[in-house]
Amino acid sequence: MLGSVGLALLLGLLINTTGCSSRGSAPVSTRNTTQSPPKADEKPPIRRKFPLTYYLVQPGDTLYSIAWRHHLEYELLAAWNGIRGADYQIFPGQRLRLKPPMIRRKKPASQVVERQPSADRKKQTALLKHSVVPRRPAKANPQPQTAPARALQERKPKKSIKLNWTWPTKGRVVQTFSTSDQNRKGIRIHGGSGQAIVAAEAGKVVYAGGGLVGYGNLIIIKHDRQFLSAYGYNRKLLVKEGDKLAKGDLVAHMGAPNRGGQPVLHFEIRKQGKPVNPLPLLPRR
Repeated sequence: MLGSVGLALLLGLLINTTGCSSRGSAPVSTRNTTQSPPKADEKPPIRRKFPLTYYLVQPGDTLYSIAWRHHLEYELLAAWNGIRGADYQIFPGQRLRLKPPMIRRKKPASQVVERQPSADRKKQTALLKHSVVPRRPAKANPQPQTAPARALQERKPKKSIKLNWTWPTKGRVVQTFSTSDQNRKGIRIHGGSGQAIVAAEAGKVVYAGGGLVGYGNLIIIKHDRQFLSAYGYNRKLLVKEGDKLAKGDLVAHMGAPNRGGQPVLHFEIRKQGKPVNPLPLLPRR
């Protein structure tokens, strides 16, 4: 009987020892080898967008429409690309520069040092010691001159006649001009479908078509060397490029920006390529 008791005690001791070793063992952990996800406040790298340097002429483009699209003065655009003539003719497939080329001044011949044999160099040094060479005042850090600066220096001052603008159509202004919003470079006048659109001042049609995105059927009129006006979202164009207009001449019928939209006229005035607010130029109603 004692042997049975001893055997029971021995089994109890073994079980107690195993439990203690289990409770005292270190926990097992697995190492995560995958990279941690990016933090929420981390921003993706910024991709800089640079303005275009060149433009490939498409069928239907005119120099005026390209200058209008890129907010450039048409005379400068012509000067940068060596385009001359009253009509500024361009051709499909032609590549036009949209930025002024850099023109660096050449060093005067007196500043060019040529390598000479040592004997000739000694003779030249001796002659310079006994001769008096007039010195010109030094110019501090001459800067490279850009093409537009040179073009503006060579061009004569623009003579602009006083323009007497009139409203291009009847209706209520439903959108005004804003310098901070690129979608509000002009005004929108609400009217009826097919309503008459007239030239706001006398001038010459330099663009008539639908090639400028965001304007629908568009007409651009040149009034003088500074001012252009544009008439967009037309249902039907009644003039063509090259037509000469008097103030109040019918040029188009009013349309809408999209199907089912309200009929409006998008009207812009630009001075030297930059949009200006038409409302102060138009007569009060």
